[in-house]
Amino acid sequence: MIDAQDYAEFSRFLADYCGLVLGENRQYLVASRLSRLLGEFGYTKVEDLLRALRHSASPTLKSRVIDAMTTNETSWFRDSYPFEILRQILLPELAARKRPIRIWSAACSSGQEPYSISMVAAEWEATVPTAKLTPVSIVATDLSETVLADARAGVYDGLSIVRGLTPERRQKYFDTRPNGHQIKPDIQRRVRFQKLNLLDSYTVLGKFDIVFCRNVLIYFSADTKRRIFDGIARQMDPGSYLFIGASESASSYTDAFEMVRTPLGSVLRRRGAAAASTPSPLSHKKTHLG
Repeated sequence: MIDAQDYAEFSRFLADYCGLVLGENRQYLVASRLSRLLGEFGYTKVEDLLRALRHSASPTLKSRVIDAMTTNETSWFRDSYPFEILRQILLPELAARKRPIRIWSAACSSGQEPYSISMVAAEWEATVPTAKLTPVSIVATDLSETVLADARAGVYDGLSIVRGLTPERRQKYFDTRPNGHQIKPDIQRRVRFQKLNLLDSYTVLGKFDIVFCRNVLIYFSADTKRRIFDGIARQMDPGSYLFIGASESASSYTDAFEMVRTPLGSVLRRRGAAAASTPSPLSHKKTHLG
């Protein structure tokens, strides 16, 4: 069993390095997730690994520990409604501004979310003759180099290819390879993957019209949630849109966004003067947070 001192110091490491909050009495979780790393780094006990982590400057050790402790649960078109809002409402509205549309998929894990967004963009472009005049680009970020490598490769098999993906989309957007299903180049090239710690500055990413940051903030403390919401808001002009998880709320942590309810579901909009020359089709359906 991990002793109280080792557990407390490891909890502080996670909170300081990436904002994750373990809570109390999760020693079994830590031990089970880190035990697979013992042979890789030449340790026999989890306690030895934790003590080495305390004194190590090795970025590889830190990265592998974070990978082991991070839950990379994801699927294609997860929750479905954000992608329908994107296709039916947001892309047409933003295209009216007659400039390229930039989307950020934060904590993108192994790539299912940003590639799902890219598929939606392709389907929208196929039905709107002028859509390519306002090209859609996607920046996808994650803390883990391991999952980013998988995402860049764009090869999926087993459960990773079937969860949330219809047979029609699988046939349309993937090529079958001996090692799995390879995402097609036209879907892949719209997405740029980049390593990013959500505790760091987002300025290098530039401004976005739409941000997906879903099912991520539940792992952070209240102060860290405020910090992340403030950072996201700074990368968005008024009238831009933010998707968070269905069970998540922003109202206790920021007043930078207002909730917009649509027949398809809800989305947050950056407060301020709308950045479009024509009224938003969502303008009459807004509900202020708080």
